[in-house]
Amino acid sequence: QGPVCTNLGLKPGQRLTVKGKIAPNAKSFVVNLGKDATLLGLHFNPRFDAHGDVNTIVCNSKKVEEWGAEHREAVFPFQKGGTAEITFSVNQNDVTVHLPGHQFTFPNRLNLSVFDYFDTQGDFILQSLSWE
Repeated sequence: QGPVCTNLGLKPGQRLTVKGKIAPNAKSFVVNLGKDATLLGLHFNPRFDAHGDVNTIVCNSKKVEEWGAEHREAVFPFQKGGTAEITFSVNQNDVTVHLPGHQFTFPNRLNLSVFDYFDTQGDFILQSLSWE
């Protein structure tokens, strides 16, 4: 578990950029955005080799203990032992995830007006967090 932020105040029209280092023997890592730890609007989970997935990004949402349907992205710009820079742009109805050379959107299933909660987990060391 990396740093936890509970008062982010990220609203539509704002962007959050996460930079960090991926462990050399990484299996997977997670970036969560939501209202709090029980209401996650975006669970962003690149998997090198975890839960039966290899080099796949899995995104989901969580409402208390209930996960939504998993969304899989085939593009995988991450390397073990490398650095990662991911920007999340919050829109009215979705979140746009910007990766090196690729972007995709994930719906705001919980209709969150503000994303206050952020955390990282797994084989990832957070180096910087910036928002605009």
